[in-house]
Amino acid sequence: MQHPQPHYLLPVLSLLLSATLWGLVWYPLRLLEAQGLQGLWLTLASYAAALALGLVWLWRGRHDWRAQPVLLLLMTLAVGWCNVAFVLAVLDGTVVRVLLLFYLSPLWALVLGWVFLREHPGSSGLLVFLLAIAGAVTMLWDAEMGMPWPRDAADWLAVSSGLAFAFSNVMVRKMHGVSVQTKSAASWLGVVLVAGVWIALAGVAVPRVALSTWAGVAMLGWFGFFVMSLAVIYGVSRMPVHRSAVILLFELVVGAASSLLLTDERVLLQEWLGGALILVAAYLAAHAHVREQT
Repeated sequence: MQHPQPHYLLPVLSLLLSATLWGLVWYPLRLLEAQGLQGLWLTLASYAAALALGLVWLWRGRHDWRAQPVLLLLMTLAVGWCNVAFVLAVLDGTVVRVLLLFYLSPLWALVLGWVFLREHPGSSGLLVFLLAIAGAVTMLWDAEMGMPWPRDAADWLAVSSGLAFAFSNVMVRKMHGVSVQTKSAASWLGVVLVAGVWIALAGVAVPRVALSTWAGVAMLGWFGFFVMSLAVIYGVSRMPVHRSAVILLFELVVGAASSLLLTDERVLLQEWLGGALILVAAYLAAHAHVREQT
C-alpha cells in the first residue's frame, strides 16, 4: 500500500488554512471599522499593504501579462470585485448569512469549471457537491431569515462575491504557465484597483483615524490577506475547481464557530449537523484528490 507523499497534501492543507483565515477575518475587519475606518478604505489600505510586498513578483511576472493578458486581466478584476464585495458584505451583514450566500460559489465553480475547463465532476463529484450544499443549507438555515436569497445590499454583495470568486478560480486553473506569485500579486492589484475606482466614483473621503489604526490595517494586509491569497491560489491551481470549492466550504464551520465565540450569535443543533456534513464532504474531496495523485 502506497502512502501519499507530503506534496500531494499541500494543496488540501493550503485550502484548509485559507478557509480558516477567511472564516476568522470578519472579526479584525469589524474591529478596524469600529475605529472609524470605512469599508472601502479598509479594503484598499489592507490590500495595498499586501501589494507592496508583491510588487517584485508583479515585475518579475511581466512576461506572463504579455503571454496571457486577457486571462490575467479577467482574473485580476474578478478577484478585485470578489474581495471588495466580501469585505463590505461581512461588515454590513450577518456573518453566517453572508458566508452562506458567498458559498453558493461551489455551484458556480462546478458549472464554470465544466464549461470553461471541461472538468467533469462525475457522479462521485456531484455527490460530494450535493452533500456539501446540503450541509451549508442545514447548518445555516433560519426560518426567520427565509430562503437563502438576496434581500438587501449585503446579500447581493455576498452572492456577487461568491460568483466572482468561482470565476477567478476558473481563470487561475486555466493559466497553467503563470506562477502562484504572479497570480497572487495580480489579485492584490485587482482589489486595489476596484476599491480605488469605487472610492473615486462614490466620493468617499479619506477617513481621519489614528496612526495605530492604519498600522493595524497594514498588519492585516501582511499577515492576513497576503497569506490567505497565496494559500488559496496555490491550492486552487493544483486541483479541479469543483473539488477545491468544496474544501473551502470549511470556512462556514470556522465562521459559525467564531461568531459563536466572539458575538452573541448562537449555533443551533442543526448548524452543528450541517457543519458535520460539510466536514465529511471536504474530507471526501480531499481524499479523492490524494488517491488520484498516488
